[in-house]
Amino acid sequence: MTATMPEPARTAPAQRPRRARRGRNVMSSTGLYIATAVAAFLFLVPFYLIVRNALSTDAAITGENWQFFPTDLQWGNIGALFDDSSVPFARSLWNSTVVALLHTVGVLLICSLAGYGLARIPYKHANKIFYVVLGTLMVPTAVTFVPSFVLVSSLGWVDTYRGLIIPGLFSGFTCFLFRQYFLGFPKELEEAARVDGLGYWGAYWRVVVPNSLNFFAAIATITFINGWNAFLWPLVIGQDPSAWTVQVALSSYTTGQTVVFHQIFMATAISILPLLFVFLFLQRWLVQGIAQTGIKG
Repeated sequence: MTATMPEPARTAPAQRPRRARRGRNVMSSTGLYIATAVAAFLFLVPFYLIVRNALSTDAAITGENWQFFPTDLQWGNIGALFDDSSVPFARSLWNSTVVALLHTVGVLLICSLAGYGLARIPYKHANKIFYVVLGTLMVPTAVTFVPSFVLVSSLGWVDTYRGLIIPGLFSGFTCFLFRQYFLGFPKELEEAARVDGLGYWGAYWRVVVPNSLNFFAAIATITFINGWNAFLWPLVIGQDPSAWTVQVALSSYTTGQTVVFHQIFMATAISILPLLFVFLFLQRWLVQGIAQTGIKG
């Protein structure tokens, strides 16, 4: 008989890959945290500069000896900003609020109805109309700028809310987004509404809108920000200082002769507060709504 040699003890091979995976996960998590921290720092630097310079003097802003934060905070810059008779900043804030809100409501109503009609109402020329709407996205804004101004001027809408708001109430891109969203909306809900005797308008208003608030909130946020930040059209239409929006008022602090740095930064800090509030209040619906756009159909 031949004696059998005992087999050597085997190490658990599964532990090594498990340890390697754990090490890779730790490294990837560490890299993700570092990248997030760097991105957050780069994102917050402009806000720090705005706040820092808004509470400083022009000498502290342009001086050679840079301080992280001024020791003598100039809170009087806020009062000086609103007391400046040459720039009606308070009036411009009100104008921007009215224009942005009415612009947002109008775009949501008109574009959502257009998108719903193109997506749900059977019509043999629906696709042709949709292609025409898409064609408007290919037309540069500079091409329609002068004709739009001539039309608004002939109607006597210069220096009025009508001239600032009405020409921008329709957006081909927003109409496209609504159509694509409604194509993916469950038809069963609308069919149940029609069984109850509702038409297209009733199904839209009582069923579709209440079940699409996330998407509406996302579009409203983007539209409000665009309306608040609009500059070129309000600059042309708002020729009188009483019709200036906040962006036009901000540009008035920079002229060919003088640049009032502390007023520019203070006005910028105040003007971004409404946008910050809107974004923080609607950020959850903004993310969910963008995720539901569903470019399909």
